[in-house]
Amino acid sequence: MSKSVLNPRHILIAAIVILLWGMNFVVIKIGLKGIPPFLMGALRFILVAFPAIFFLPRPKVPLKLLLAYAMFISLGQFAFLFSAMAVGMPAGLASLVLQAQAFFTVGLSAVVFGDKLRPSNLLGMLVASTGLILLGSASISSSASQVTLAGFALTLCAAFSWASGNVINKKIGVTNALSVVSWSALVPILPFFLLSYLFEGGDVIMHSLQNMSLSSGLTIVYLAVAATLIGYTLWGKLLASLPTHLVAPLTLMVPVVGLSAAWVLLDEALNQTQLLGAATVMAGLLINVFGSKLATGVRRIFA
Repeated sequence: MSKSVLNPRHILIAAIVILLWGMNFVVIKIGLKGIPPFLMGALRFILVAFPAIFFLPRPKVPLKLLLAYAMFISLGQFAFLFSAMAVGMPAGLASLVLQAQAFFTVGLSAVVFGDKLRPSNLLGMLVASTGLILLGSASISSSASQVTLAGFALTLCAAFSWASGNVINKKIGVTNALSVVSWSALVPILPFFLLSYLFEGGDVIMHSLQNMSLSSGLTIVYLAVAATLIGYTLWGKLLASLPTHLVAPLTLMVPVVGLSAAWVLLDEALNQTQLLGAATVMAGLLINVFGSKLATGVRRIFA
């Protein structure tokens, strides 16, 4: 089977990852009812690292790159994302706004690696930016403007952290994805506990640990095992067996699952401005990924 073709096995793996990552946002929202965000981050990465590091070899990656990857992908991304959702960012919208990482990744890659920006990338960024402005304006005009706007801004910071981690991941190159995820999980544990102590307080930490509900415990297990270990490992297998241009667009389905799950399970309905903003962001993402091919196809038709 050609490596450039999606076969049924690839499709099944992709569907599992999309489902795990799409549901991730609803699970986070539920978990935050019993666990504050920074403590949740610490507990998540403890379970990601242990006991996995006892069975996996340390990845053959320069220490500075491993540390940088962990600080952006693990600490930065999830400290911002968990905080955003804790202060009111809806789960469905978080799954969508986080996809701004695609544009941040393109921009950072242009700066760091000299990658050329295509017209479709620029147009996609412009369209998606318009959508984000619409979503932001809807947040400002809502009755909980300060909280929702803070969540919106923090989610964009999470997207930028993810994108920064993507650039570092590109520097790391091809390696054992599960080892990188597991060993890098050691790095954010102490910073997350420190942030939790400084901003959430020792009393809150002890109360949360001593009174952890079943739903909170299952949240940590899901985030660590399903979303992180299983999700990133399967994603790494797809990236290793298929061209990036076939794999990357699959993440566009994550916010579809996230928005749908949040609507069904959390009763998160979007108003008209938010719906328009969400649709505009998705259009921008599609243009960024497929715009160049579409333009080439149109030129061939009329040539």
